[in-house]
Amino acid sequence: MLSPKRTKFRKQQRGRLKGLSSRGNTINFGEYALQALEPSWITSRQIEAARRAMNRYLRRGGKIWIRIFPDKPITMRAAETRMGAGKGNPEYWVAVVKPGRIMFELGGVDQDVAQEAMRLAAQKLPIKTKFVVREE
Repeated sequence: MLSPKRTKFRKQQRGRLKGLSSRGNTINFGEYALQALEPSWITSRQIEAARRAMNRYLRRGGKIWIRIFPDKPITMRAAETRMGAGKGNPEYWVAVVKPGRIMFELGGVDQDVAQEAMRLAAQKLPIKTKFVVREE
């Protein structure tokens, strides 16, 4: 699963998910893309599940680009611990996704094949998405 090799700080604050995606909102690599319509944290497990679903359907046809990377650590306190005593340890990593963000791109296949692959990937994600075709 995806995670950073190293980070400047071990723990991060939560932040807010307001506004639209100002970067990463155009198709740059493939002909087809999966675009987010809602704000959310996408975990590295969800990204990997979506990637596997697409790869399994495509059977080594076409190329997939993953345009999001989980670089935000999410911390959790140990179960049944008392309040206080500081922030918990990092448990997993998430990618911050805002509406309009292109999450996956696909090239080298027909549109109906790409649409079905993206549909299968979208089922693994916790947000509403849209299938987008590159405009020439």
